[in-house]
Amino acid sequence: MDIFKKCTEYTDAKAVIEKGIYPYFLPLAENEGTEVVYEGRHIIMCGSNNYLGLTTHPKVKEAGIKAIERFGTSCTGSRFLNGTLELHEQLEKELADFVGKEEALIFSTGMQTNLGTISSLVGRDDVVILDKEDHASIVDGARLGYGKIERFRHNDIEHLERVLQSIPEDRGRLIVVDGVFSMGGDLADLPNLIPLAKKYGARVMVDDAHGMGVTGGGRGTAHGFGMDNEVDLIMSTFSKSFASLGGFIAGDSNVIHFVKHTARSLIFSASIPASNAASVLAAIEVIKAEPERVERVNAIGETIRTELSKMGFNIGNSVTPIVPVIIGEDDLTFRSWKALFDNGVFVNPVVSPAVAPGQQLLRTSYMATHTDEQIEKVLQIFEQVGKDLAII
Repeated sequence: MDIFKKCTEYTDAKAVIEKGIYPYFLPLAENEGTEVVYEGRHIIMCGSNNYLGLTTHPKVKEAGIKAIERFGTSCTGSRFLNGTLELHEQLEKELADFVGKEEALIFSTGMQTNLGTISSLVGRDDVVILDKEDHASIVDGARLGYGKIERFRHNDIEHLERVLQSIPEDRGRLIVVDGVFSMGGDLADLPNLIPLAKKYGARVMVDDAHGMGVTGGGRGTAHGFGMDNEVDLIMSTFSKSFASLGGFIAGDSNVIHFVKHTARSLIFSASIPASNAASVLAAIEVIKAEPERVERVNAIGETIRTELSKMGFNIGNSVTPIVPVIIGEDDLTFRSWKALFDNGVFVNPVVSPAVAPGQQLLRTSYMATHTDEQIEKVLQIFEQVGKDLAII
């Protein structure tokens, strides 16, 4: 058997390409935040995770440029050996303070943060419990650990309790959930999940990649629920509201110290360049100084949810600026994406197996820097496409 046989037999993407509705790996000529340029056309970006619009903020850009001038383009080594800068440690202190934890630890990407943190904490005698709609990086981190994996139905607290009841008392337990779920735009039910975790002696980790900068006045989902001290570990990325690249985990100092010395994705990866760290530091300053950005992106999200619902679109249970438009079938999802794209709106089509069959959707997400005129145009195009394709 040739190991490459599976490659020649994989035709799913090629079939979509042949239909002229392939939506992935599009090379953008320019990206100015709320608009991108593709083949000379200006398209309103409604698929980015740049929630606060900080990738083009003058202070954030200037911080990155100055860091390159001082430190160069790369650290050329891992945090464990020669790749730690004072700037990294300064950022870790700022992040810990920002999310209300004793210490924080920076990884090179958000994916690596979850891979390293979860796999280092979950040993052979432990169980990691995941929401069925957790991000793929959480699932992969759990798989890399040597413990047992349990899943519970999305935000189903009664099912979670049955899972916890089934775990022997001598096993360590770690519950990992998204704060804001990246496809549905809904929130983890932390007010009910955390008391249950305490009842069964489980620790709780929240992946707030999509919550940081959006919920809790910008400080995340746990803060929004007033449960900063109740969540054991808070994770987030830099590639969304923080307008950079990387990720971090924050918690009690002993836990962070352990992860720092055992997480393979940290120890065996080069550290983020100084420009990335400096950009995040500047982004945190802007978030603190300009709280109206958080208010604006949430107001836009509310407008989009309200208007799309009025038109007859199914937006699920979103309560954030991530607003899914559930289509329910692969081919129609791709055709909907193409129609929107051709009319000047960039969204992200998500089909099986990334979502369950019948839940295929267009993932839309919004920025604080979208103008009222852009939002009005987006809604007009959505309504027209929805009618043309008999979705609404």
